[in-house]
Amino acid sequence: MEYTTQMDAARKGIITKEMEIAAKKEQMDVNEMRELVAKGQVIIPCNKLHTSLDPNAIGSMLKTKINVNLGISRDCKDMDMEIEKVNNAVKMGAESIMDLSSYGDTRTFRKRLTKECPAIIGTVPIYDAVVYYHKPLKEITSQEWLDIVRMHAEDGVDFMTIHCGINKATAGRFKANRRLTNIVSRGGSIIFAWMEMTGEENPFYEHYDEILDICREYDITMSLGDACRPGCIKDASDISQIEELVTLGELTKRAWEKDVQVMVEGPGHMPLNQIAANMEIQKTICQGAPFYVLGPLVTDIAPGYDHITAAIGGAVAAASGASFLCYVTPAEHLRLPNLDDVKEGIIASRIAAHAADIAKGVKGATDWDNAMSTARKKLDWEEMFNLCLDPEKARRYRAEAKPEKEDTCSMCGNFCAVKNMNRILDGEIVNIYDE
Repeated sequence: MEYTTQMDAARKGIITKEMEIAAKKEQMDVNEMRELVAKGQVIIPCNKLHTSLDPNAIGSMLKTKINVNLGISRDCKDMDMEIEKVNNAVKMGAESIMDLSSYGDTRTFRKRLTKECPAIIGTVPIYDAVVYYHKPLKEITSQEWLDIVRMHAEDGVDFMTIHCGINKATAGRFKANRRLTNIVSRGGSIIFAWMEMTGEENPFYEHYDEILDICREYDITMSLGDACRPGCIKDASDISQIEELVTLGELTKRAWEKDVQVMVEGPGHMPLNQIAANMEIQKTICQGAPFYVLGPLVTDIAPGYDHITAAIGGAVAAASGASFLCYVTPAEHLRLPNLDDVKEGIIASRIAAHAADIAKGVKGATDWDNAMSTARKKLDWEEMFNLCLDPEKARRYRAEAKPEKEDTCSMCGNFCAVKNMNRILDGEIVNIYDE
């Protein structure tokens, strides 16, 4: 039996090879995976032309996945450096790479990603249209916006973030209820400006069915961009954010009617006490479609440390129902991240994702922690290093302060509770001071 998309296959009772691979990674029965894909509660982003892809599934009941934003810009044009970041990100466990390139030969970079990279590849066509057409924003036509969507599909990207929700109605609500930080989404601000200058409806909203037809043809996952995501904690959960979310819920249903996989993008800045409620609202309005969040950052005062503010929010969000965390680096709000920033951002995001998986009882999540605890009890340093999220850093820290005795560390020495408990329970004498 033939099928067009993963959702179409799932609804027809077909188990695809992508479902089999994803189910095995999740330690899940493949028929359960198929049922969740059929409902839209799990997605497997996999453009038919992305031949190097190692598929992963995204959904709130699965392991929390992370996305890494990269790409070339006017101030950082080195394509090889960005590819090195991509390769490092994949090695460190990122399941998804989002190409946010905004300068130069973006298509060559994008094609290189879908040819070489096994991770899920996402893009934002709005950015690329400005670069590709190389003309004033207001002169880009509705058809030209749509042509860029098709180009990205042909280049093999697995999901596209498209800002469909900021139509004339939601834009009007935004203007009537001004914010402290206005619209901070790059794509959202671009399409808002285009609408203001041309007086026309958002072409991605007006021609949404045409976009869905492209997604269906290539099996691209629609990532419904949140143009009105809050850019500071004061703007969180305001009228503009919720108004757009209602529109995104309606657009989710329309995508499912065409067997197009969907995920919904969520807030960027939000006080800790609002996160769980926001996840519940999204699950209700969007009927369980996977939720993709940037952080969220739980405070606005930590430039240089925003990977930490994002990890705090990300852990709460994922434990409360978010499926997909977009990493944040220490360079957020300051500059394009370098290799070290990318590493710090990925590690922080993976900690948040794993903490959430433990909290929501994902199968096998605590096995890793139990293995680490067993190695600690045995004072097996080599095994501890092997189990670390960042073995290099753990080895370096221990090497920088070598203990007098190999079975301890320089913090506790002979006072090591683990060593002394092992010995006393084995019937040995523990002296501590004069050992």
